[in-house]
Amino acid sequence: MVNRNRLVRLTQKLVQFDSVNPPGNERAVSKFIEKDMRSLGLDVKMVSFQKDRPNVIATLKGTWPRPQAAKEAVLITPHIDTVLFGSGWTFKPTGGEIHRGRIYGRGASDDKGNCAVGMEALRSLVEDGVGLKRDIVFAATVDEETGSHYGIRPLLDQGVLRPKVALITDSEEFDAIIAQKGLVHCRVQIFGKKAHGAYNWMGVNAIEIASRVINRLKEHQFKFRKHPLLVPPTKNIGTIRGGDKVNMVADFCEFSLDVRFMPGMTAAGVVQEVRAVVGRETKKFKVIIDDSQKPYEINPQHPFVKTYVDVCRKMGFKTKWTGSQGATVITFFQDHGIPAFSTGWGSHGVIHANDEYAEIKNLYNGACVLEAFLKEYDER
Repeated sequence: MVNRNRLVRLTQKLVQFDSVNPPGNERAVSKFIEKDMRSLGLDVKMVSFQKDRPNVIATLKGTWPRPQAAKEAVLITPHIDTVLFGSGWTFKPTGGEIHRGRIYGRGASDDKGNCAVGMEALRSLVEDGVGLKRDIVFAATVDEETGSHYGIRPLLDQGVLRPKVALITDSEEFDAIIAQKGLVHCRVQIFGKKAHGAYNWMGVNAIEIASRVINRLKEHQFKFRKHPLLVPPTKNIGTIRGGDKVNMVADFCEFSLDVRFMPGMTAAGVVQEVRAVVGRETKKFKVIIDDSQKPYEINPQHPFVKTYVDVCRKMGFKTKWTGSQGATVITFFQDHGIPAFSTGWGSHGVIHANDEYAEIKNLYNGACVLEAFLKEYDER
């Protein structure tokens, strides 16, 4: 049986570890999770792709013959790094303080509360002697906040994780994320010609060209297929730099561009359109790709998704299918043919904000839902 008080203490303890990323050092919190999972008698290993950044992988082995139980494994995966604390907090970011039914601290909702929910659900299954047929693999991963380059991506790419299906516990309010936009992060570099500011007609001002390019990009309309769960593609200019001095014509300007695009579109197609827009203003430019991720969607009637939604609704929660306008790690599973969706039990509107918190009742109900879901799906 899920123990509410134990879950609260566990969430507090996880929040009290500083695992801010960047710089990225999850070692202490990983060691704590490893010890906790080993105390259940689970098969636990630490897998690192960078110093002081171990991913924790704990397996509750199923009752089916070993190859079959592993082949049909269900993956539950939260992340254990957090964004920066920032200033202006009322509560201590690593305090784990309780106030009016909420646990406060960086990561309480994103994503240590969800991690605690997974750990408590596993402990409940073990204590109750529930013999699930399939393996349940719990992977507490690092580096999600800066691209998962040392976390879920290499774990999948190198075959460390090979589940049949995957549940990413990195969301809020019990909803099931089944669609997600892709992203392109790039830098557009514009090249001009230096000259004295008093004789600006003798130069080519890269900043002025960049300003016209930015306006064109903001007005540009990508071709896309409407999606019931996602808003149209978005563009954001995140940074800009250029020029040397006020009385010099700038011969260089660079700005960063964030594009979120729809299922049915491709990163290559987005970049091609960006290049075409820039090319209408200048021929002297470069577009440097810093990151790209594919869009993702899964059929809401997929048995893994449907079972979760049905269990939630049966237990009285108004769970719905939804889409993510941003990026979660669900996109990385499609390259490996692994059906995945995301859910979580954090609180809406507080992720990455000052005085981040998680509602204790949501975490407790989430642990009960997760345990019931794992039991129900195992009966399929």
